[in-house]
Amino acid sequence: MDMNEIKEIFFQECEEQLAELESGLLKLNDGDRDPETVNAVFRAVHSIKGGAGAFGLDDLVAFAHVFETTLDCVRSNRLEPTQDVLKVMLKSADVLADLTNAARDGGYVDEARSRSLVKELEALANGEVPAPAAKASDPVLAPAAPAPTDDGGFQPIPFSFDSFDEGEAAEDGQTYEISFRPRRELYTKGNEAALLLRDLSRIGEMSINCDAGSLPEFDKMDPEEAYFGWTIQLTTAKSEDDIRAVFEFAEWDCDLEIKAQEASATDDELPMIPVPFDLAALDEGDAASEAAPPANAAASEVVAAAETATSVSKMAAAAARVEKKEAAAASASATAAAQNAAAAAAAGQTIRVDLDRVDRLINLVGELVINQAMLSQSVIENDTTGTSSINMGLEELQQLTREIQDSVMAIRAQPVKPVFQRMSRIVREVADMVGKSIRLVTEGENTEVDKTVIDKLAEPLTHMIRNAVDHGIETPEKREAAGKDPEGTIKLTAKHRSGRIVIELVDDGAGINRERVRQKAIDNDLIAADANLTDEEIDNLIFAPGFSTADKISDISGRGVGMDVVKRSIQALGGRISISSRPGHGSTFTMSLPLTLAVLDGMVVTVAGQTLVVPLTAIVETLQPEASSIHSFGANQRLISIRNSFCPLVDVGRILNFRSSQANPVEGVALLVESEGGGQRALMVDAIQGQRQVVIKSLEANYTHVPGIAAATILGDGRVALILDVDAVVAASRGQSLKPEMSLAATG
Repeated sequence: MDMNEIKEIFFQECEEQLAELESGLLKLNDGDRDPETVNAVFRAVHSIKGGAGAFGLDDLVAFAHVFETTLDCVRSNRLEPTQDVLKVMLKSADVLADLTNAARDGGYVDEARSRSLVKELEALANGEVPAPAAKASDPVLAPAAPAPTDDGGFQPIPFSFDSFDEGEAAEDGQTYEISFRPRRELYTKGNEAALLLRDLSRIGEMSINCDAGSLPEFDKMDPEEAYFGWTIQLTTAKSEDDIRAVFEFAEWDCDLEIKAQEASATDDELPMIPVPFDLAALDEGDAASEAAPPANAAASEVVAAAETATSVSKMAAAAARVEKKEAAAASASATAAAQNAAAAAAAGQTIRVDLDRVDRLINLVGELVINQAMLSQSVIENDTTGTSSINMGLEELQQLTREIQDSVMAIRAQPVKPVFQRMSRIVREVADMVGKSIRLVTEGENTEVDKTVIDKLAEPLTHMIRNAVDHGIETPEKREAAGKDPEGTIKLTAKHRSGRIVIELVDDGAGINRERVRQKAIDNDLIAADANLTDEEIDNLIFAPGFSTADKISDISGRGVGMDVVKRSIQALGGRISISSRPGHGSTFTMSLPLTLAVLDGMVVTVAGQTLVVPLTAIVETLQPEASSIHSFGANQRLISIRNSFCPLVDVGRILNFRSSQANPVEGVALLVESEGGGQRALMVDAIQGQRQVVIKSLEANYTHVPGIAAATILGDGRVALILDVDAVVAASRGQSLKPEMSLAATG
């Protein structure tokens, strides 16, 4: 694996850490004060900083370092995470994401905004906001230079860290001897030895000795070199893995040995200087020591210095000492290793796979489905007995093919959480631009859908969120005048329904001003002045290209580009979008999308000599109409009676212009379907060929968009069949006729 591959893995992990960061900050913003939430937020920034330092991403390291310092103040209860504080941190999370993207792809970063947030974070770390007062009795210690003695050596260095955390009770715990000798790279990558020692003391009771044997004379000191090392005796109930987790981002930049033992150190150890380890000033001095990136370690060398890489001879000596340890220590290490292995086996394991490989696998499974259908069709046509071993083998092949297809689809299934989290940033940015106070509430973030669908969801959702913030939610003054909470709410939800994913965007704003929408449509020559439109038709005018109700063009809206893009994007995914609005109470936008763009279960039907596929998820039931159940309504409408209720009967062949006159319902089959917003309809077809799993092939990519048709597929006999767009057909039956020039008859 080369460096570029390692770097790409780092950026993939950054995406996960940024999502964890934003999720944790939003929880804190909602009042969650669980220490684990705070720790998760801190770890996310610390992880990004540590990895960025390894690749020399100085800008990212510098910003993350200041951000981490402020978060550590929250973690140590020296800074209260108020709404104002979290507002700064959420903006900082956005900038951290921008810096990460810039490091990965060379994207744009607003340097003025970044510098401004650095100052705000430093101010927060320095207590310049209302927060619990720091202890006045705990002075911040400045690092003291080592005092030379008469014999040319150096005196012991006193550490005065009085109020440092006492650490967890370690009664009856395991004792570990830890040898920690940093290298100079540890500091250049944004780590601090003193902070690592502090975190180590929190998991147990420890004593520490400082090795100053490599410290040169003062005039020969290199300010960026590391000279000190530490030997620590730690008694804790934690495992060796918990100890190594403290050094997780520094282990590659130091010499670290952890040995479980009971005996004291042997006489062949290097000379050590006792250090009374009581770390009080770190908690008070973190803000000062971490305010700047650790590019120069000289200032903190006394409390957090690191030694250069241990020589080969010292490593050999250390290895020899390990071999001399007692059998009890070896036994304890073996036991710990066995426990760690068992824990690792119990934990879920993941593997990163390039998406192109998964896509190729998806395509191959699709071809397998097609070939299995072709083979089955061929055997059926040539074997009339239906009991041969070949037929039995084909049935097993069909089941295996289905299981393979389901398994491959599960690989591509991803939760919508990353897209939803991205929307919270957009809400904050746009709300700040228009001077509104808006809160985004999300539900169903773990609802899974095909990754192809997720990748294409971001653009339409972005337009809808911006539209809701700019047009839907009123200003705080108008909301108060209307008796509403000054803070608006936008709710984004996802859920599974009938084999599809349904995403709803609900705002509690003013709703759609239909009179204004209608007048704008007339002014823009979108409708005639005397057009008689229903409320639903007026609402749908906002999806017209070039339509906008904004009085002036701004950075957010006014050009009429947005909602028409939403509708086209959703339709391109094989989905549909509907609007429900109550003036004064808000609007609801509902998107219904397929769970996958690869395969579907369908009912193969015949209409006017043409073969069509109706998605099985849209079909409620099938029935054979009787003459007594058919009723005429109006000039050309017909109803079918189903269990003492009436349902409109839709001739699919007539809607798609396959035939010029209505077919006789008694001679066909009715498919009772349910569409989003259209209620139930009975689609009349000539015959049903059977139920099959079909591979979806894009009609737009290979031909052009055809109204009433969602996609195409290849049947077992090699013929191309069209997949019916049930919602478009239902909409056409309600008066929204398909354009003749775009009908199937016109396309030839």
